[in-house]
Amino acid sequence: MTISEVSKKYNLTQDTIRYYEKIGLLPKVPRSKNGIRDFDEEACNWIEFIKCMRNAGMEIEILIKYVTLFRQGKDTVKERRQLLEEQKSKLLEKQKSINETLDRLNYKIKLYDEIEAGTRKDFTEKI
Repeated sequence: MTISEVSKKYNLTQDTIRYYEKIGLLPKVPRSKNGIRDFDEEACNWIEFIKCMRNAGMEIEILIKYVTLFRQGKDTVKERRQLLEEQKSKLLEKQKSINETLDRLNYKIKLYDEIEAGTRKDFTEKI
């Protein structure tokens, strides 16, 4: 796949993909005879993983550490697992915060629905 195709498939800019390659998150992407990147399945799998971890909020520095450990092999499984566990914990905290925010929004929306419907007579609005 060309960088343009990969960019569209994963909804990432070409600059972002080049950056990931430059900082070592992606393995060296094979190139065609005329020097154009030809993304293979392994590179695409890495892009998908990186995108997933970035969506989970993982910082680039942590991703670099993870990839470095991955390339060192089986002896780093415990360390890699720990990095993922830490990210999972952060993501669960974020999820909790989002759920609390949704609860508050739902409460306010319900309150306004009741006011508009005339079913709430004791209206004193609080922030």
